[in-house]
Amino acid sequence: MNNHLSLEKKNLNTLLKLIKYPSITEKSMNLNSLRYYTFIVDRTLTKPQIKYVLQEVFSVTITDINTSILPTKTRRVGKFTGKCSRYKKAYIKIQEGQTMTDFLT
Repeated sequence: MNNHLSLEKKNLNTLLKLIKYPSITEKSMNLNSLRYYTFIVDRTLTKPQIKYVLQEVFSVTITDINTSILPTKTRRVGKFTGKCSRYKKAYIKIQEGQTMTDFLT
């Protein structure tokens, strides 16, 4: 329960700013039929923090969370090469019978 107390101490708006945007790809659209939604989040967020914020914002019950930190990608612009920063992707499964209608708007 100490982790839940630390969540209450942080402001919901502060945590909400760390959830960057929903990932809308072909793979994530196929997962929507299985009640999975994907979000790109800040790498510092933990699973309980992600769960707390999304339950408060979308008013849904989250049953499962999987996260992955994706590797850097090399990008090239002309003769210059660089790397894109690493990011964290969260796969959220919600309870059966519930939907995130505001997710796609």
